[in-house]
Amino acid sequence: MIAPHTDLSTALADAVSAYETSGNMGGLMQRLHELREGATADALVVAAELYLHMPEVAGPLYERVVDQQPNNAHALVILANAFWLSGRGPDVVGELASRAIASDPANRGAWHMWALTEGNQRDRTIRWLQVTQRFPDDQLAKAALADNASGLASAEHDREALNLAINTYEELWALSPTEQQRAALETAIASLRNYKL
Repeated sequence: MIAPHTDLSTALADAVSAYETSGNMGGLMQRLHELREGATADALVVAAELYLHMPEVAGPLYERVVDQQPNNAHALVILANAFWLSGRGPDVVGELASRAIASDPANRGAWHMWALTEGNQRDRTIRWLQVTQRFPDDQLAKAALADNASGLASAEHDREALNLAINTYEELWALSPTEQQRAALETAIASLRNYKL
């Protein structure tokens, strides 16, 4: 059995280093499965912290965390994100996001994954609208709402979606901390205002 935290972190670092040198995904997966079998969820969380940007590492480790802590919304979101980035598909990721929302309705990451996984553009826009209503200060969700509403307006010549996109971009403009962001938003808003349905 791997000792908690320090030994696990060292063994994981060695496994990732070997993978980065060799590119041997099969070898990495085998080593990750060996490491996770002898570790507690808490030890895996600590060890995985440096590798959350690597879905091929975070995914297998967080599968074990979620097995041990099935109602841990934060872990479910990390696993959902790792699966999304590795191409596991919206059904699997959406199910994890829904579980995370059920476990912790205040987890914004869960709501973001839930909205992101909707395949239908109109329904995805509605989901992002729901996220912005639940979290009114969430600028990332507002940007996603504006982008999806803009795409919907273009694809379906939908005036309501066009107005939603413009209004949301205007809200973002009012909150923008830099001149560069405001200029980019002004360009988007002007383009949408000139759009002919």
